Amino acid sequence: MNSKAEKFLAFLKEQDIKVFEVAELEDEFKTTIFRSRMEVAGQLLPTVVLLDESIYPLVRVQVVDKAVKGESLERVLAYTNELNGKYKIFKYYVTAEGALMLDCCLPSNAEKFDGELVRVVLDVVLKHLIEEYPKLMTQVWGEGQKAN
Repeated sequence: MNSKAEKFLAFLKEQDIKVFEVAELEDEFKTTIFRSRMEVAGQLLPTVVLLDESIYPLVRVQVVDKAVKGESLERVLAYTNELNGKYKIFKYYVTAEGALMLDCCLPSNAEKFDGELVRVVLDVVLKHLIEEYPKLMTQVWGEGQKAN
């Protein structure tokens, strides 16, 4: 396990946070994935913290799975482009499969990695999604439609 992952695991244990499943990848960066979910508007959004030996720790939330396509793609791209310009801490993108993702990069080397900062960023992302999720779903499903 890489040193950032070890520090984050120690932080989680110290704070008695038990919402993550941990998996180590056997890749060149010694990536460790911390998997969890965020509850937003009654939906459980898959959430991961990716820690590796690069300087780019990452929080990633899958906001929508495989629903951004056809008519909704243009609406979602326009709306998320506005959000990307408005918020510095995270960026939205749509995958080739039509998933809407939110990424938050927390540049850090191993010595300065801070588990508390990851927790704070997760809280910021959750607060943002609670506010924006209904608007995002309007873009995905169109006016007058509701996902739940």
